[in-house]
Amino acid sequence: MAVVVILPKQGQSVESCIITEIKKKKGDSVKKGEVIFTYETDKATFEEESPLDGIVLESFYNEGDEVPVLLNMMIIGQPGEDYSALLEDSSPVAIENKEQLSKTQEAETYVIQNKERETSNLSNSSNSSTVFVSPRAKNLAEKEALNVKGLAGTGPKGRVIEKDVVVALNSRPKMTPLAKKIAAEEGAQPQGTGSGLAGTAKAADLLPPLVNPLYGIDYEDRKISNMRKLIAKAMHSSLQNSAQLTHHLGADARRMLELRKKVKKAIEAGTLKTNITINDMVCFSVIKALKKFPNVNSHFLGDTMRLFDKIHLALAVDTDRGLMVPVVRNADDLSIIGLANQFKEIANGCRKGGIAPELLAAEAGTFTVSNLGNYGVEIFTPVINLPQTAILGVNTIIPRPKDLGDGVYAFVPYIGLSLTYDHRALDGGEATRFLKQIAIEIETLEFEF
Repeated sequence: MAVVVILPKQGQSVESCIITEIKKKKGDSVKKGEVIFTYETDKATFEEESPLDGIVLESFYNEGDEVPVLLNMMIIGQPGEDYSALLEDSSPVAIENKEQLSKTQEAETYVIQNKERETSNLSNSSNSSTVFVSPRAKNLAEKEALNVKGLAGTGPKGRVIEKDVVVALNSRPKMTPLAKKIAAEEGAQPQGTGSGLAGTAKAADLLPPLVNPLYGIDYEDRKISNMRKLIAKAMHSSLQNSAQLTHHLGADARRMLELRKKVKKAIEAGTLKTNITINDMVCFSVIKALKKFPNVNSHFLGDTMRLFDKIHLALAVDTDRGLMVPVVRNADDLSIIGLANQFKEIANGCRKGGIAPELLAAEAGTFTVSNLGNYGVEIFTPVINLPQTAILGVNTIIPRPKDLGDGVYAFVPYIGLSLTYDHRALDGGEATRFLKQIAIEIETLEFEF
């Protein structure tokens, strides 16, 4: 009996995936357990296996397509099997697809009718360049800097009416005010998607490109990876849907550096097997601070705040495929050695592609730490993993002057801390006190090994 293979949902936050490879095409034979296609989210790559022996009767999407989760991907059955009932499925997804198809067909019909009218108008105008435009259409076109000469009018005797202008504007990218001004003055129109945010056409998109006459075209247009597309989408959504603000503070790192020397000596002596890093110490301090500021250990859900009893700490990990943010659950139950071991395990899992998908969802974590100190970054603004309410950026250690008392100043190693928080969920005062508490925990850090 033929079965439908759907695109699985990998985590609560995943709404769509990109198909990376179609292993089995329509008409190909498959064995149960054989990989039929691969797909990726912004965090990891997955394989989908065939649920039975048979052949691929239908395949609905192609490589590179971004497909909403839970949609039908393939139909697998036996040769010659009637699977028409599966194609006529009346599920909400099928209905949605039919409605979308109907809208697409309607739009195509309208375009064809417009082209037919345009051809008729051109043949009846005896090559006249005069365009008849209704007053409302003219006002709207001038306001939006749209050239009506190329429009096919659908009004009486080919007159361009307001509806024709609206249709043209809907098919044209949005434009910045400067781009509109240039379009009105020079009659230029954007071609294709603009280079601004969300495809907005900027002034540079309307002006002819400057080409060096000596070298010609000195650039290359390169498509971004599927994962980068999804990461970009997530980052843009985070900044667009929250009120993010960042506070920066330095913490005296002398205590951490002293402990780090002890760790190295213990490892050399063979009395310690786990390498406890500066990052492990910072995260251990963050956990202590979160226990004293439970409002930060939360999710902002619009009209409610979800406060967590346990701390599920997420750590940003740089991989060859892009940035991943796995979660250590119940991190507040771990010693610093246990925390360090967990961090190493999930980081290796991310780099090898073996991390559990549920540990990569933003909803799985209650707070995130992103460390760029190893790269020498002195200050940066991390982006929140919504619906979490805050994220800590850890910077490099640099010497700064400090008053040691009695008028004595000396250069002291300071580690930079950058806290980005959602101002809808946390007030500035509370966020500042929390950041200061992290610094206090770092400066007074104690642990045994």
